[in-house]
Amino acid sequence: MTASDQETPTDAPAPLADVPPPVDADVPPLADVPPPADADAPAPAVAPVPPLADADAPASEPEGLTPRQARVLRITVASVVLVVLGAVLAVRLASRTSVLVVGVYGLAMILCGVVIELSRHGRTRLGTYLLGTGLVAALAADWLLLP
Repeated sequence: MTASDQETPTDAPAPLADVPPPVDADVPPLADVPPPADADAPAPAVAPVPPLADADAPASEPEGLTPRQARVLRITVASVVLVVLGAVLAVRLASRTSVLVVGVYGLAMILCGVVIELSRHGRTRLGTYLLGTGLVAALAADWLLLP
């Protein structure tokens, strides 16, 4: 087979510059479009756009505590309550020695320790509910059970 026997493609695609744009029968060419009726009228007033917030300006902070702050706050509150309950237990034992006093205040102190651990592990709402309910129960038991 020789070079002349090989067929060269004659149907090569035309370059894009040579291809005419498609003609749409419904759309007139741009030259035939009449100018708008109010072309001589002044442009409508545009409302001014407020400037964007500066990147240097502090962003508005969300309300409330971050999860870390909530954990630290609940750990601190439970620790303070634990110390107060220890002091109250010492005062109550000095005035009246009773197993019931040790039981009520001992359980409240254990509850404070549980709340501290729950807060350390991110269960702050559960810890708050337990601490509030436990303190109310301890005060009610002190008022109702202890003479």
